[in-house]
Amino acid sequence: MSVFRCYPCLDLESMVFPIAFAVMILVFPVGEAAELSARSLDALLQERAFRALVRPKTGVPYAGKVPAGLAGIGVSALRLRSGSMRRKGFGNFKEFTVPVGVVAQPYVERLVLVYHNLGNWSDVYYPLPEGYVHLTPVLGLLAYDAANLSASELPELELRASENPMLIKFSSLKPPPTAAETAATGTMSAKCVFFDLHGSLEFDNVVDGNICRGTKHGHFSIILEFTVPVPAPAVAATGEDNTNKKENKKGDNKILWVTFGTVIGAVVMAIFLIFIFVCTRKNRRQERIHRMEEASERGVPLPMATVGHTRAPVASKTRTKPLLESEYVV
Repeated sequence: MSVFRCYPCLDLESMVFPIAFAVMILVFPVGEAAELSARSLDALLQERAFRALVRPKTGVPYAGKVPAGLAGIGVSALRLRSGSMRRKGFGNFKEFTVPVGVVAQPYVERLVLVYHNLGNWSDVYYPLPEGYVHLTPVLGLLAYDAANLSASELPELELRASENPMLIKFSSLKPPPTAAETAATGTMSAKCVFFDLHGSLEFDNVVDGNICRGTKHGHFSIILEFTVPVPAPAVAATGEDNTNKKENKKGDNKILWVTFGTVIGAVVMAIFLIFIFVCTRKNRRQERIHRMEEASERGVPLPMATVGHTRAPVASKTRTKPLLESEYVV
């Protein structure tokens, strides 16, 4: 007869908490990264970049470490004097070249430039509108006050290039599409895109195939723009299309017959009006002649006599008998 013994090492109740804790360690960073917004990510990367500045040297970049849930994102910090950056600039801070004349507002004595490389997280934090795809990772350059290197959630300083623009030379550029892909999807063109801290996008032309220009702080990328040609309307030989064509044809014939009937009616009406006008004018003329004849007959009535086959007016007998001159008595 065997007896089951529950050893402490196999106590399930005692193993619940360690297992749950391990699951939280493995899962929480990923969930936290997925829930971060772009602005929250900037604050997190600023904190991680400042952690790398332990007794830093001016003008030397220091790489920061990101949480395990954000693997693939690169961050680096560079401390500079504001006056030195404005007079001399700084070349080759990762992919960024800071030219002479870049100023930070508000003014601080020392500042920290924080570099972002979002890698495969570019589409997550900086999605593009329909018709665009990222050809490069999203790169960022933000500036902060270097007075307190242990501070977190610092506000960004505003960088302005007053003379020449900053240059961003992208090293990892996806290969361009083949001619067959271009013919199938339409025309494609590479463009630079700038994301400001408020979510707005600005587009610019690519210089020398992999260089973008910037005049202020923010994030940059090279994108591919798709211009899909508008397809020609297809002629589908379906029963519905044929019915629509027949209905359209009947409608056209109806309109034609209505127009033809209107024209014929207008012509008939014009002829009728002309006929009435001519008849009225003729009747008026005959009535006028008749009135003239009646007026002439009422003037001096004369007796009529028949002479042969014709009746003609004759004068009546004279009332005063004529006298001869010899019969005239004085």
